[in-house]
Amino acid sequence: MDEIDFRLADGRVLHGYDSAPGAADRLAVVWHHGTPNLGTPPAPLAAASERLGIRWISFDRPGYGGSTAAPGRTVADVAADLTTVLDTLGLGSVAQLGYSGGGTYALGATALLGDRVTAVATLAAIAPYDVSGLDWYDGMIPSGVASLRSAAAGRDARLRNEEVEYDPEFTETDLAMFGGPWGWLGSIVGDKAMPNGPDGAVDDDCAYVLPWGADPAAITAPTRLVHGTADRIIPSSHAEWLAAHIPSATLDLHEDLSHITILNQSEQALTWLHDH
Repeated sequence: MDEIDFRLADGRVLHGYDSAPGAADRLAVVWHHGTPNLGTPPAPLAAASERLGIRWISFDRPGYGGSTAAPGRTVADVAADLTTVLDTLGLGSVAQLGYSGGGTYALGATALLGDRVTAVATLAAIAPYDVSGLDWYDGMIPSGVASLRSAAAGRDARLRNEEVEYDPEFTETDLAMFGGPWGWLGSIVGDKAMPNGPDGAVDDDCAYVLPWGADPAAITAPTRLVHGTADRIIPSSHAEWLAAHIPSATLDLHEDLSHITILNQSEQALTWLHDH
């Protein structure tokens, strides 16, 4: 695994990862991490990645890990950062996989990068904010609603909300996942993900309630939207809205799966990306 500091045109540093540098025979898949995590490629998918011949490309979004914060960033801004990464590594086209909020960035980048994205899959992605046909907060846990409503009131309000403890209210089956391979999530969260303060999570939440700067309807690459109907962190209505507005999308709903247990579908999603 190579760790690379990409120097961006505006002077920021983007800390990135490349699991198989120079491996042109492997399928390059961009991993978009959740909130609030590091961008390290998903270790629980290592065996499947070897079997499928996957080369992971990823980075800590601005404000996380070794990446410079970028207050006010949007989904489109992160897509522009990804373009720099791909150009620097000499990658013409990639597939993309995003988890939770990372699914939003994967979809936004797919809309903006056109033919450079061969296929995209998401696990529990967040739909655009303030769109018709979606009650965005409906079914969401109270602490999540409070966090995102504060972001909608502005970055300063979201920073003040940082003083309120966030309780993700994981289900019992979600908590059981932490005793298995996906306990890996514990190694990429908290102070490890944000050693320099809360900018990463704050700016993610603010980005989720800002216009993407990208139109999901512009996505032409094969798209798979994987979501659990028991997810109260990001309700499955978000995936249903996205499926109705992305012409190339397939909706893959799973009864009784929630925000962490949906990761049990990640190997299937990765295999689907490989096949498409």
